[in-house]
Amino acid sequence: MLQAPPGAGKTTRVPLAVAEHPAMAGRKVLVLEPRRLAARLAAGHMATNLGETPGERVGYRVRLERKVGPKTQVELVTDGLFLRQIQEDPELQGIGCLIFDEVHERGLESDLALALALEARSALRPDLWLLAMSATLEAEPWQQLLGAAPLITSEGRSYPVDLRWRPPEPRERLERSLQRTVKEALREDEGSILVFLPGQAEIRRAQQALLKSGLPANCDLMALFGDLSKQQQAAALEPAPAGRRKIVLASAIAETSVTIEGIGVVIDAGLARLPRHDPRSGMTRLETLPVSQATATQRAGRAGRLGPGVCYRLWEEAEHRARPAQPTPEILAGDPLPLALELALWGAEDGSGLAFLDPPPERLLGPARDLLRRLGALDQSGQVTAHGRALGRLGLHPRLAHMVLTAAEQGKAAQACRLAALLSGRGLLRGAGRSDLGQQLSLLEDGGSGVDRAAASEAKALARQIERHVKGVAQRREGGTALSVGQLLALAYPDRVAKKQAETPEWTRYRLANGRPAEIDSADPLALEPWLAVADLGGSGSGPARIQSGAALAPAEIEEIFADAIAWQDRVAWDHASRSVVARQERRFDALTLASRPLVQPDPHAQAAALAEGIARSGVGSLPWSPAARAVQARLAAAARLFPEADWPPVDDASLLADPLTWLEADLLGLAKLSELETLDLGSALLRHLSYEQRSLLDRELPAKVTVPSGRAVGIDYASDPPVISVKLQEMFGAEETPRLGQGRLSLRVELLSPGGRPVAVSGDLAHFWTETYPQVRGEMRGRYPKHPWPDDPLAAPAQAKAVARRGTQRKR
Repeated sequence: MLQAPPGAGKTTRVPLAVAEHPAMAGRKVLVLEPRRLAARLAAGHMATNLGETPGERVGYRVRLERKVGPKTQVELVTDGLFLRQIQEDPELQGIGCLIFDEVHERGLESDLALALALEARSALRPDLWLLAMSATLEAEPWQQLLGAAPLITSEGRSYPVDLRWRPPEPRERLERSLQRTVKEALREDEGSILVFLPGQAEIRRAQQALLKSGLPANCDLMALFGDLSKQQQAAALEPAPAGRRKIVLASAIAETSVTIEGIGVVIDAGLARLPRHDPRSGMTRLETLPVSQATATQRAGRAGRLGPGVCYRLWEEAEHRARPAQPTPEILAGDPLPLALELALWGAEDGSGLAFLDPPPERLLGPARDLLRRLGALDQSGQVTAHGRALGRLGLHPRLAHMVLTAAEQGKAAQACRLAALLSGRGLLRGAGRSDLGQQLSLLEDGGSGVDRAAASEAKALARQIERHVKGVAQRREGGTALSVGQLLALAYPDRVAKKQAETPEWTRYRLANGRPAEIDSADPLALEPWLAVADLGGSGSGPARIQSGAALAPAEIEEIFADAIAWQDRVAWDHASRSVVARQERRFDALTLASRPLVQPDPHAQAAALAEGIARSGVGSLPWSPAARAVQARLAAAARLFPEADWPPVDDASLLADPLTWLEADLLGLAKLSELETLDLGSALLRHLSYEQRSLLDRELPAKVTVPSGRAVGIDYASDPPVISVKLQEMFGAEETPRLGQGRLSLRVELLSPGGRPVAVSGDLAHFWTETYPQVRGEMRGRYPKHPWPDDPLAAPAQAKAVARRGTQRKR
């Protein structure tokens, strides 16, 4: 382990020193860099110090470039290219030392490369040297990962940096805050200025804002980000001419391993655009997030590489202390598909057994393996297929590699290779302002206004490189048909085939094959297409994804390339608009319907399930609750309270609506509309849902009615707590005790009624009522109801169900 501050010479001096060690005689020192720009610059700097040019003792390999010769001892290579190398040659023949630069960045490829190198060293190459370097890291976990590796700490030649906090005003836009801080730095400080912004869009807006506000005549404003051409990047990195100052608006590409001569001031927006993968949708989106404390320290260090410097931070100091100490490792949040393929190629499907500082989570790897199976890269057991090995050899993202190989097997690789180059460039032609990738391809091939010539040239070179690699991998079949741009994209992104759903003046809504919603600006020409194949999706984590690029696609084209994945399916579903079940046969591709026709004889159980869904969505009012059904519901609720050990099914409204099919299926068979539910007997349905033991216990201990002394069966109102019976007072003569149920656990309340049916008393203790309350009731009632008996001793009087008429009245009748 080597820990040293920015500017200490980790990248440019250490590899040369290692190469001079006797143990490295006849062996190479391989330096792994996270970024192409850093690899090229570091190799150039080391070669210059040796009085050479890249390709002699120091060389490099990056995408589209290779400067390596027979005398090369130190070779700088990007992490992605190294993964190809170690997968093809796990013994790393001819390599004496691997140097992992800027390990604190925790890129997915960097973490994986180190894990594979550690296993290769353990199993095949115990003599292989490994060196991990960074300016900012927590050393102890890394030392444990590397097997108690010794730690070397260097103070280096860094200079003090004065931190100044310049948070934005309330509701102030980033460009305005930046304008104000740049003017302050130009006025108060010396040297050129390096500004860190989250991405290309913010850099472009900042350029416009600064130019509009007016800069001193001796200032040059430049941009630095990954999608610029080599010439533009080189211009941004050159020192400012004598007497001039430079303002460089940069992305995270300038954080590490890159020295811009003459920088004395850093202005840090404190933001970065980072990949965040959603395993539920299968989509990876770039989100703008606050940088960690370690990243902020790394950025500030750019101001102190050549002398004392100043760093303006556009956020509060208190907020800084609340930020995470280290960046979130990409292996925990980024696109897991390349990782899943690399692990399968290595023979470690889930990564177990490999030394990761943070093991890849199964919640990401599982869906990624499912997609690799769909692409034909893995078989059903999770083993890599011949097609998967071919994908790995191409060095492209697995989606793009599958697209290119499939087209190449039909003898139509050229357009697929150009499309893969365009998509790999991520914005090489974004200046053309096109979301239609078919049009972008035409611009790439034919040129046109708004196209960056240098960027287009680089894309074409990458396409030619991909095509050369494909020729050595693909097994070409004769007689293949050319695939449209939409079909090519659909091969790469089968889960992002999209069907139009709705339109508004602002947005046009689509549904993706994975079932997720996506939308596009209605003014975009792509919004006119009923079907799309989508490549790029953006937007925040909530709400529909934003379609950023894609191409038109026709149902017949989907049928052509996905014939094995398309079939007629019976669809019986609830339609909320008509409040009925709709039954159709649909020709479906994942969540999308290509064609539809009526289903004459739907499965009755499927129809019942759909109607149950409609009931759940429509609410409790959609069911015909009668007083009798409510009485059964209350009786069952009382049973659950009294005998919980019997494990009664829940009968509250919320539980019944959550799963209507469980207790209503037999009643719903043959029905298709909510209006047909009026004849349902919900009470019987609730009772039918009980087991034999539960029904027996209910009828025995909690009957629906109780017999009173008059001999009449009176209904029990279980909705009350405790339950109550309503009965005329004369019917209870002779009842010494209040009726009890449930093995004596439950005492009923008795609502005693007058002969006219009006309540005169409510009692839970009849013995007390007869002795204490009845005399008063008798005094009040016998004058009002003289035809009815009001005995002095109600316990000795016979209970009567009907009124007793006077004798004279009886004779007259």
